[in-house]
This record gives sequence, C-alpha cells and structure tokens, in this order.
Amino acid sequence: MAIVRLRGQLEKLAGSSEQPVAGDTVSELLQELEREQPALDGWILDERGTIRQHINVFVNGEQAAPDVPVGADDRVEILPAISGG
Repeated sequence: MAIVRLRGQLEKLAGSSEQPVAGDTVSELLQELEREQPALDGWILDERGTIRQHINVFVNGEQAAPDVPVGADDRVEILPAISGG
C-alpha cells in the first residue's frame, strides 16, 4: 500500500495526515481513499470520478496525472490549492 499524505482541510476531514491506501494508479488510489474515508467523498474527485481542478496530486514529489502508476513504496501527497489575495 502506498502512503497518502493529506494536507489542509483534507487532513481535518480524514482525521489524520497519513493514510495507507491500495491502488495501482493515482485514479484507483483516490477512489479507494474516498471509499475508506467517507468524509472525503466529493472533496478530491468530482461526480465523474476525475480529480477536482483545485486538487494537486504528487507521487514521490512529482506532480502526477490520474493514470500514473503507484507502487507499494510510493508516497502520494494530496494538496488543495491555496488561493486568496
């Protein structure tokens, strides 16, 4: 299982900053994360199952697309975009 690190409001919703989650790709991993953490449902993926525009996903420090493979030793970070002025 990959280790998923949540930041900002996502961490508060999930109740912890790190979650072990299984999935072969970023997309599968995010779907499983929302299944395991119902409080996150709809915050990361939209109703079509695509990553919301304001969410950034990194695998081992590199920004990742939904089809990027994820291995058991990978670290995945999910960060909501910060905006304001």
